[in-house]
Amino acid sequence: MPKMIVSIDGVVIKEVPLTKDRTTLGRRPYNDVVIDNLAISGEHALFQKDGNQVYLEDLNSTNGSYVNGKAVKKQLLQSGDTIEVGKYQIRIVNTSYENVPANAPRAAAAPEPARSAAEGAQANSPTLPDENQTVRAAIKVLSGIAAGREVPLTKAVTTLGKPGIAVAAITRQTIGFVIQHVEGSDPTILNEKPIGEKPVTLKNGDLIGLAGTQMQFIQT
Repeated sequence: MPKMIVSIDGVVIKEVPLTKDRTTLGRRPYNDVVIDNLAISGEHALFQKDGNQVYLEDLNSTNGSYVNGKAVKKQLLQSGDTIEVGKYQIRIVNTSYENVPANAPRAAAAPEPARSAAEGAQANSPTLPDENQTVRAAIKVLSGIAAGREVPLTKAVTTLGKPGIAVAAITRQTIGFVIQHVEGSDPTILNEKPIGEKPVTLKNGDLIGLAGTQMQFIQT
């Protein structure tokens, strides 16, 4: 099944399986994929499935849609293509092509897009730990209506915050966990100090402040 992997500055913020024949992307809440950012039009783009193929159609957006660096109106997507909308990157992964008969015609694979500095840093990082890794970590909410709740950090990337206001991402690596500010004018606070755009390694007991909510990183 094809899916889109949405990231910003090399940090993955969501993965969306393309289960419908038509999947809309835009800033308005009625879209199937909502990106609450002013660079994204209310109805920005459409992903349309036709059998095993996926087409991208730009819906006359203000800032346009780009595939592998080129502005497009409508284009057939190949697995591995990178779409740019505003500051966001969307990587298309289409495992459906694996089920195409061997004698069926296939378009040539798109060239590997250039990596950003952040993507390159992640590509050179050690591989992620497997499921049998004994390291356990969680985020404990200390304030607000969710105070006392713990969010296990079991995914490769866990996002925190409110889209359009402030978003941070915690990435699981073999060396531990790192946090990075992803979006918003309100900074991510770590131990009472704002962090920059570069990932920062987390330590057990670290205090995180984001969008008015206080949290604590717990690792065992």
